[in-house]
Amino acid sequence: MGLHPLEFSECYLDSPVFREKIKAHEAELDKTNRFIKELYKDGKNLINATKQLALAQRKFAQSLGEFQFEYIGDAKTDDERCIDESLQEFSNFLKNLEDQRELMMRNITETLMKPLEKFRKEQLGSAKAERKKYEKETEKYYSTLEKLLNMSAKKKEPQLQEADSQVETIRQHFQEESLDYVCKLQEIQERKKFDCVEPMLAFFQTVFTFYHQGFELANDFNHYKKALQINIQNTRSRFEGTRVEVFELMKRIREVPQEYRQTSPISSEGYLYVQEKRPPPFGSSWVKRYCTFVKEQKILHMVTFDHRSGGKMGETESVTLKSCVRKTTDMLDRRFCLDIEITDRPGTVLTVQSLSEDDHKFWIHAMGGKEPAGQYLGKTYSKERGIDAQLDDVGLSFVKNAINAIETRGINDQGLYRVVGVSSKVQKLLSLMIDEKSNDVDLSTCEDWDVKTITSTLKLYLRSLPEPLMTYGLYKDFIAPAKGGSPESRSQAIHCLVHKLPEMNCLVLGLLMKHLATVAAHSKLNLMTVANLGVVFGPTLMRPQEDTVAAIMDLKFQNIVVEILVEQHEKIFGDVPGASSPGLSAPTRQSKKLSVRQNRPLAVYNPKTVDLQTVLPTSPDVGSNSDEASLGSNESVSSQSTASGTPPEKANHAPLLASLSTGDSPGACIAVAASWLNSGALTKASSDGDKTVDGVTGGGGKRAMAVYPCEAEHESELSFQVGAIFSAVAPSREPGWLEGELEGKKGLIPENYVEML
Repeated sequence: MGLHPLEFSECYLDSPVFREKIKAHEAELDKTNRFIKELYKDGKNLINATKQLALAQRKFAQSLGEFQFEYIGDAKTDDERCIDESLQEFSNFLKNLEDQRELMMRNITETLMKPLEKFRKEQLGSAKAERKKYEKETEKYYSTLEKLLNMSAKKKEPQLQEADSQVETIRQHFQEESLDYVCKLQEIQERKKFDCVEPMLAFFQTVFTFYHQGFELANDFNHYKKALQINIQNTRSRFEGTRVEVFELMKRIREVPQEYRQTSPISSEGYLYVQEKRPPPFGSSWVKRYCTFVKEQKILHMVTFDHRSGGKMGETESVTLKSCVRKTTDMLDRRFCLDIEITDRPGTVLTVQSLSEDDHKFWIHAMGGKEPAGQYLGKTYSKERGIDAQLDDVGLSFVKNAINAIETRGINDQGLYRVVGVSSKVQKLLSLMIDEKSNDVDLSTCEDWDVKTITSTLKLYLRSLPEPLMTYGLYKDFIAPAKGGSPESRSQAIHCLVHKLPEMNCLVLGLLMKHLATVAAHSKLNLMTVANLGVVFGPTLMRPQEDTVAAIMDLKFQNIVVEILVEQHEKIFGDVPGASSPGLSAPTRQSKKLSVRQNRPLAVYNPKTVDLQTVLPTSPDVGSNSDEASLGSNESVSSQSTASGTPPEKANHAPLLASLSTGDSPGACIAVAASWLNSGALTKASSDGDKTVDGVTGGGGKRAMAVYPCEAEHESELSFQVGAIFSAVAPSREPGWLEGELEGKKGLIPENYVEML
């Protein structure tokens, strides 16, 4: 489990647990700051002390190998795992360089030192400043609050109102600062994944460009740097989409914070000042405690917590409630008080003071007191739809009609499903199509409605359903396999879950996935790869009932589920899962490493030299809706680095570009990237995975089975699909390759694309 997400609703509760979460985030940022400082110092040593190059490199490698990123949530995507492992990869890489002593460090200031120092000063420095402001506002608010609560209730009403107004203003300012600080913490935690790793990639490229190591150097590391850059781009793209959703949630909470206060239907939480009576002549004192009232058992848990003492938490005391009565000011010279009779000590009455009039009513209602209810008991926010969309025969007819029109009229339109239609037209078309009296319009021949209006209407219909197409009940089950396991176990688990959906849901989902597969098949023209379609339809087809930061962090896994459904729609919707299907309980196997490192220098990526935006299809600017947020221009990698694990890259045994050996790295790297994207490395997995050993031709010797698809790039290589069986398999003289026979043809096989039988 990584760092806990910081919920904006907790800013209003300001609970001890919330403060502990903030401390954990602050400690992680401090650790990152120390790490960057250390890395900066090590880099200077490399520049200024060539004679001690070996020592400096080993220290630098050690720093990289020992550091690990912490992630928000309970699981990481395959992209995040690759980024997490990248530091260890870099560490091993530097150790290989040290063994050969063939490398000298030059010109790393611009590519490594400045970006890291800029990140540390601008990002981590701003977080430090926000932290000081937050601590200052905390002290100011709680000091003012205590002064207010200690005021005599006998003071004149104008004085009381003025004091209340002053505290309310300070409280709002404190909560605003709390929201901003929480948002800043989580933003930097996400940003550091790529802002720290990318300069390191740039550093390696600078080193190898200086030495003109040539195509042999590029071959060894070229596949990894491209895969990692795609990992970084995917992570950055998901960060942008998640950031939009987080800001929207913060905006909604800021507008109606009271609706988000209650985080649990079975308990109520908040601060109360508890009167502690002392023997004469000492009187009594009021102690602030964070209280949790469990409604069913009527148990009140109280823990002492003082924000001004560094967040020191005391012991927890629990009492069982018998009754709750509002205490009037003529009985006690303090406002907002309650008398709680407890069953643990018969005859004992516990007097507590709430923080405000609204808080007073909240606790009376929560504890079943005699004060009128009428208070909020939980989050009641819901999206206003205004359209009564239902998953019925009329809706099914519209889905078929829309799909037919899109495939007939606009399957090659660039940015299909990304480019949005005019909102008023979309609303009008949906109202027309779900009306039984007027839904007989054939959209494939009707020119009144353009393609972007039809695609937007289809998405709006799916979002307007009372329940997501993949249902609230199965949401966590669908997300679970996307968070781990092998490609096979993910596919099998999702296959089983699809057939647990209601009949109409499964039917509509199957039609939609078949359609999206058709759209993806035309991605060279419409630019809508499987990955892009996953971004668009992930939040549309599945979402949790709760509206929290933790739920938003799962957006990336929703995309993975949709990618699996699109890529394997024929198997998932065409076959009923058998009794032997592992489903959710399938054991997981370890994913293969991207490559086996060779003991020689490797070439790496420099973002100033190679920009994948120039070699990957770009998507047009298509609006600001969250499900249309652009992922950048990366190719579909759902079967490579997201949904189905990461197929390893083949070791290239043919010369790439002689220009690398002469220092012409920008053009070389762009050409290499374009060649890689066109090589079939991103080819979608075929369903041709049910071949048996009996169907294998060829000679004897060892046998192997393909676990990833491969398209030959040279005459000496073999092309194959998942499940292909090779015979006469033997080691090759080419590092990272095997020799084998498939269907009577002999050739080279990437070693990490197969498993020996």
